[in-house]
Amino acid sequence: MFSLSYSPAIVSKRLETIEVWRGLSSGLKCPLITPRTSIRTTKGTAPLHLVCAAKGPRPRYPRVWKTKRRIGTISKSAKLVECIKNLSNVKEEVYGALDTFIAWELEFPLVTVKKALRTLENQQEWKRIIQLTKWMLNKGQGRTMGSYFTLLNALAEDDRLEEAEELWNKLFSENLESTPRIFFDKMISIYYKREMHDHIFETFADMEELGVRPSMSVVTMVGDVFQKLGMMDKYEKLKKKYPPPKWEYRYIKGKRIRIRKKEPSEFQNVNKEVIEIDETEENSEISDELHGESSDELNHETSSSAT
Repeated sequence: MFSLSYSPAIVSKRLETIEVWRGLSSGLKCPLITPRTSIRTTKGTAPLHLVCAAKGPRPRYPRVWKTKRRIGTISKSAKLVECIKNLSNVKEEVYGALDTFIAWELEFPLVTVKKALRTLENQQEWKRIIQLTKWMLNKGQGRTMGSYFTLLNALAEDDRLEEAEELWNKLFSENLESTPRIFFDKMISIYYKREMHDHIFETFADMEELGVRPSMSVVTMVGDVFQKLGMMDKYEKLKKKYPPPKWEYRYIKGKRIRIRKKEPSEFQNVNKEVIEIDETEENSEISDELHGESSDELNHETSSSAT
């Protein structure tokens, strides 16, 4: 019987070192095959050394083109902030500049926009935050509760209460049972600053109906409103229903640690002690000054009488 088989591979007895140079001043040089195993580098050249056998991988030649440096999201967000801050408040101009900024992007630069929003928030540029957030939402990008909260906060800080209430009613109707507690806290704080007591009671009643436990800041604000309006019985019920927590959690070196929380009465006592200490120090300083002045006057009188 006949059998078909491949011929055995021919393996060279020694390895060969291929040195490929790319001259910096004069173009590419021809590859040179040398039987040496040592590698030498010469000044002003960029060698590329590859070791291959008879049927080894094909030697790779250096690239002729150069890749440009990639720009990170931090520098992009800084450029975006500079681009926005130098514009006027005309909607068409702002949206046109933002469209040209992302014209060559393959995907929407969501991370860059988020970092730009954080920078503008630190600089308290509320109008620019509103413009940038609305433009992003109109593009169908970044429709998260965090983006809506940033927009709500900017509208409240810019004294655009009607738009803030409209956004709040829309979010509350669409996400009735999944509305985060931070939105309730923000709306109650907005109403508390403007002394809109009826809206505070409505929002607080919605929280209790949905089973959202209010934070201590909300309980404090609602309690202050009850005290201002003379509703002491409701104030006592509120304090009994939502007592202050005895423990609080803090993150120290990445670990969650439980710490006993001080009550407001303890802070008041400490403040009173500090005030009393300051008053006693001031009184002692004043008495020392008066004593020094009186002693100087006596010395002056004695010296004059002696003369």
